[in-house]
Amino acid sequence: RPVMPKKLSGLEFASSRALANTSRVHSVLRAAVPASSHVQETPLSASSLSAALQRGRFPDGRGRQLRSSLPLAGATCNVAAASSTRRGTTLREMSSGASEGGKPVFDKILIANRGEIACRIARTARKMGIKTVAVFSEADARAVHVQECDEAVCVGPAPSIDSYLNVDRIIMAMKATGAQAVHPGYGFLSENAAFVTRLEKEGLVFIGPGQMAMESMGDKIQSKLLAEKAKVNTIPGYTGVLKDEAECVTVSKDIGYPVMIKASAGGGGKGMRIAWNDVEAAEGFRLSQAEAAASFGDDRIFVEKFVEKPRHIEIQIIADTHGNIIYLPERDCSVQRRNQKVIEEAPSAFIDEATWRAMGEQAVMLARAVDYRSAGTVEMMVDANKNFYFLEMNTRLQVEHPVTEMVTGLDLVELMIKVAAGQKLPFTQKDIKAKGHAMEVRVYAEDPLRGFLPAIGKLSRYVLPTSPVGKDTIVRVDTGVEEGSEISIYYDPMIAKLITYGPDRAAAIEAMRKALDAYIIRGVVCNINFVRDVMDNAKFLKGDVTTNFIAENYPSPPGFQGHKLTTSEGRELCAIASILHMQHMQQAKILLPPEGSYVAGKQTVGRAALVGVMSPTNVMGDADLVVEIMGAGMEEPMTMPLSVAAMRPKLGDVISTSFDVRMEGAPSLKLNAKMPSVAGLYEVSYKQLNEDAEAGPLGAVLADQERVVQVWKKHSQGYTLSVAGTQYKVTIRTPRIAELAKYMPVKQEEDHSKTLRSPMPGKVHSIAVKEGQHVLVGQELCVVEAMKMQNVLRCEKDGEIAKIPVKVGQSVAVDEVIMEFAE
Repeated sequence: RPVMPKKLSGLEFASSRALANTSRVHSVLRAAVPASSHVQETPLSASSLSAALQRGRFPDGRGRQLRSSLPLAGATCNVAAASSTRRGTTLREMSSGASEGGKPVFDKILIANRGEIACRIARTARKMGIKTVAVFSEADARAVHVQECDEAVCVGPAPSIDSYLNVDRIIMAMKATGAQAVHPGYGFLSENAAFVTRLEKEGLVFIGPGQMAMESMGDKIQSKLLAEKAKVNTIPGYTGVLKDEAECVTVSKDIGYPVMIKASAGGGGKGMRIAWNDVEAAEGFRLSQAEAAASFGDDRIFVEKFVEKPRHIEIQIIADTHGNIIYLPERDCSVQRRNQKVIEEAPSAFIDEATWRAMGEQAVMLARAVDYRSAGTVEMMVDANKNFYFLEMNTRLQVEHPVTEMVTGLDLVELMIKVAAGQKLPFTQKDIKAKGHAMEVRVYAEDPLRGFLPAIGKLSRYVLPTSPVGKDTIVRVDTGVEEGSEISIYYDPMIAKLITYGPDRAAAIEAMRKALDAYIIRGVVCNINFVRDVMDNAKFLKGDVTTNFIAENYPSPPGFQGHKLTTSEGRELCAIASILHMQHMQQAKILLPPEGSYVAGKQTVGRAALVGVMSPTNVMGDADLVVEIMGAGMEEPMTMPLSVAAMRPKLGDVISTSFDVRMEGAPSLKLNAKMPSVAGLYEVSYKQLNEDAEAGPLGAVLADQERVVQVWKKHSQGYTLSVAGTQYKVTIRTPRIAELAKYMPVKQEEDHSKTLRSPMPGKVHSIAVKEGQHVLVGQELCVVEAMKMQNVLRCEKDGEIAKIPVKVGQSVAVDEVIMEFAE
């Protein structure tokens, strides 16, 4: 009997027990879909149907397919389909999509990934005229990448090992849908040599390098030996596999601290630790091994010398099957946290052309040594003297590939697909030049104010930045979520990649500032406040960055504490809050609706606005206010008395949009702003005028700027406003009420000093102490695993463990009590 999940419409789902043969499947479909609908029916084998084929149809009239053709432990996978809009914006045309003969190189490809990279691959395939198949887990049934593709197949439950990493189910999905090739994206199966071998045996195409190259470069120990043989510069270290913590300590002492402890099969910052002494080496081995086993199923660990104050520079290569290997402009990925990249740019502000070409030539030498084809990245460590050393080669598409695309005009996904189809590269090395500058920030669901701990939740509001940023600048967003999407504990917490392009580095940074200010994310804590602050960092602006940038500029403790408001920024925010307050006060007094009324389809102004326009005075209203600002990292509030005057509305406006604000000890401001958008964006322009005759002509413009503020909440006495990515609570009072407020009691914060609480949602990986045990400051108490990262929780003061209410393997929520300390 067809199963109709609650809250779903337009789709019918069939239980696996009801599907005994092909005719039964088709009859269920015909009963579920109106006769006027056109549903594509692909012949399926009995083996596929026996595993519970379920198909539905998107209600947007596209005739897309949803399948669940693989065994799901007896469960029925419910898929909700919504009308699809194209996510992500690429405002720069890249290379053409057609094949050499004008026919698509493949008829259909399967995308063995999820999230933003799956959506990004689907966009290029669509441009090339290639149909796409998405795979999804039960947790991703309503994911955006499912909507972006022409067909979708459920491949298992939420854990990656049972779905996205399940080779058998991926291949079954390809056969069931008739996909000729598979693009792995990054992560998951993208560097799994056994997967490539299996595909070749099945007569299917892998859009990426061959098995030998992947196997050689995927093993960091073997890749280092191959690099040395190919005469590529390498970092001194021990290339054997470490057996245990004791051997790790011994080898580390022989190399000389600091050392980098790394997983042989690692990537994405997982399974990596820097050790400065014996204790950190032992702990680093244990944690790196656990992360490597959880992330890659391979717990082999090696160690090498850590280059102090290095830059992380990588060379993108693209190779075809005709012997052509091209290196592209370098990327600087030095801004990292826990060895995971946060901000990337191309080209590097540090590398000159001679160094780039030397690095590029060595990258090509290494690629030739393993008969490489497709896109790949050779990562290098560069010291202050521009000496460079091979780190590793990623045999896949990199997360940060968009910055290379922006400065070259190439579509790397398209080139990968064409190379997999046997086509030659359409350019040579002499054709490659970097034009302009591109910047990328990774927008993660994590809390920078709590040590960048991962966060989960539902996106209650999600609006991409759309404001024009300039004639020669471009904003691109690669995302795989939408309003209502769930950020879960099962997968990487990346929400999106925000990319900006400009004629030079300064223009790209300015475009990034404006885009981040206009990027609205609600419901899930994210790192926009941090990356926005980096865009104002003096060292970053000069290009003075190393892989230690975050540790040096935001040392922990306390770490990043939010944007530090300067005095001028504080005055600016007070002025902006005061005019927003005046606009809301005017809006409340208007008898007609704030937007006026509509006559013959045309908008008219409200009654109060008409009265204001005809008023003989230019000032609609004024007020003396006391504005108070409090936010993260502020030890005490900033208080600013001011006077604000609302100018008469312009014809067509319903409330004032021009204001004069005067503050003691500062030049007056003339501000212009319309009411905030529905999404909460408040765009303000202002001029600062000279009022000191000795400093220059009276009335001369000292500053002429624009500011985008996000209005998060409206309180009874003010607002929560976001400026430069950081939220501030702004309280607005009359002078009399401000005076009385001093006598109000202050709410005391709850005392958590007697408990250890989980700083993130995750799973208790290990517990290092017992009830009744005496513990010391800095001692390891437990490890919480979140997003496959091992997070050590340590003791903050000497004491005794009174109670441990959780067990190893138990899932914990944010702030859930893990341990209680004795009084």
